[in-house]
Amino acid sequence: MIFTRKAFALTLTIAISFGAASSAAAYPKKAPIQAPALPGAQPISDNDRVYTADQDSNTVTVVNPKTNTVLGTIPLGSVRMDTTMDVLGAMYHGEINVHGLGFSRDGRYLCVINVTTNSVYVFDTATNKILSTVYLGRAPHEGFFSPDGRELWVAERGMDTIAIVDWRQNRVVDHIVSEDGPSKILFSPDGKLAYVNHLRADALDVVDVAKRRIIQHVAIPTDAGGSSDMAVSPDGKEIWLGMPINGKTTTVVNAKTFKVEAVMDTGPRTNHPNFVTVNGINYAYVTVGDLNQTLVYRRSPNGGPPTLVTRINNSGGGPHGIWPSPDNTRIYVALQYADAMDVIDTKTMKVIHTLPIGQSPMALVYVARPDPGSSTGLSSQGLNQKNVYLTLDVQGTTGAGHAQVRAMPGIDEIIVDVRGLPANSKFTAYATNGQQTVALLTSTSNAMGAMAETMAFVHFFANNFNKIIIKPAAS
Repeated sequence: MIFTRKAFALTLTIAISFGAASSAAAYPKKAPIQAPALPGAQPISDNDRVYTADQDSNTVTVVNPKTNTVLGTIPLGSVRMDTTMDVLGAMYHGEINVHGLGFSRDGRYLCVINVTTNSVYVFDTATNKILSTVYLGRAPHEGFFSPDGRELWVAERGMDTIAIVDWRQNRVVDHIVSEDGPSKILFSPDGKLAYVNHLRADALDVVDVAKRRIIQHVAIPTDAGGSSDMAVSPDGKEIWLGMPINGKTTTVVNAKTFKVEAVMDTGPRTNHPNFVTVNGINYAYVTVGDLNQTLVYRRSPNGGPPTLVTRINNSGGGPHGIWPSPDNTRIYVALQYADAMDVIDTKTMKVIHTLPIGQSPMALVYVARPDPGSSTGLSSQGLNQKNVYLTLDVQGTTGAGHAQVRAMPGIDEIIVDVRGLPANSKFTAYATNGQQTVALLTSTSNAMGAMAETMAFVHFFANNFNKIIIKPAAS
């Protein structure tokens, strides 16, 4: 479908009216406990939802965690590079790169961040309807509701600012200047502090929420690299930061002293961390995209370095977003390359279910809700599309990696990820079926010898290609 401002305005008006009429009667005063949570929270319910932000299909997938059922997707735009919709054209009005997610503490509202089109949406979790849309500064990445639910705080990665949004009034009301490349905002359990990590700065900012002022700059070791995601432990004692560039995770222990307690070598493209407690033991789970694993650490009770307990092999490639259930019995992992979601039993630390979801899921959140929600207004966009994960054939050089090939409307997307190459050198990727070979792209490895998530578009499946080769580029 084509998204127009006129059609959107009508949708927005209807959604606001519905939400205002139903919210007072539909939600009791006592809200459910949200994850990550201390032991004793309510069990998984049919009312609850798991959401993923799917940046290729430009959808939000909606899952019932009680039944492990995919209810459908909320389309915010057309599928990436849809040749029938002119996604990159001047007439396109949908969203591009649906990426970040956050929720209100009462479970009533979900925010969705769209990176390329610089916007944030607020949805009613009971009806799946849009309540608000606000356009922001360049490249917003992740955001979260303030503890009272009145504001959205969004990291504008391309502006080096935190946008504070009055979402009911559809406007930005303030900005906080941060370090280079703010990635995510999370609030302390008591709601008094906000934490901001950064992709391009070795720092964690601590913000006084009431004063909207940075009160602490926490220096992160340079060898840890920039942070794309983080999580705050439910006891408020630790902040874990995922470092995708250098493949490390930094743990910041003690929210009063803000001392860096450990930097662990977790692996290439360390993505998102989160927390559970099982049988009185506090654990941190960390997704590592290029290992196709979720690592489990036992948190130190005394503020020391954590201990690696196990490595969970995910059912598909690119584990990314991760969030537990409030009762700590399950943890959910979005598989960016597999277009799927793993459900992990936290007692056995094993994958027990895998569900097909939207294309290229990034963020994932679990939202506990007090009352039944609707599955109306959902679509099948992005679901059950062809997807192939290939090991690269690296020739004439060192290195190893993989490629993800997924079907798109009118053309196929190929994402190449290589590590261990000579640094700052040019390489060409080719697709072949043994008889026909075509060049896909030429790119330069970075200073660490990586070509990360390099993208090309070609008719891969129609030409029966089955292999991707990497070679040094011709001089």
